[in-house]
Amino acid sequence: QVQLVESGGGLVQPGGSLRLSCVASGTIFSIRAMGWYRQAPGKQRELVATITSGGTTTYADSVKGRFTISRDNAENTVFLQMNSLKPEDTAVYYCNAKLAMRDYWGQGTQVTVSS
Repeated sequence: QVQLVESGGGLVQPGGSLRLSCVASGTIFSIRAMGWYRQAPGKQRELVATITSGGTTTYADSVKGRFTISRDNAENTVFLQMNSLKPEDTAVYYCNAKLAMRDYWGQGTQVTVSS
């Protein structure tokens, strides 16, 4: 079992920045990769960024150069630094942990980009 708790969402103006955090607890030694996904109203959940246990990162084309995923192994925490935010980044952002047999999800945190 893995528990994920996200924080850091909120309302920000276009061009602004936010930093999301996701703290993992439980059988964290089994985690192969962690990532962030997002779901906007009326749309499917989509990948934003992932980071493997070896530190390899991947990003959606729409966020490359603006978002950075990182982790603090000592604190079992994954971060998503979001810069140059756009209205189209508005969504609920979910933390994900991938284990061999299944995925775990956090409860989600709302990010709203609006003037």
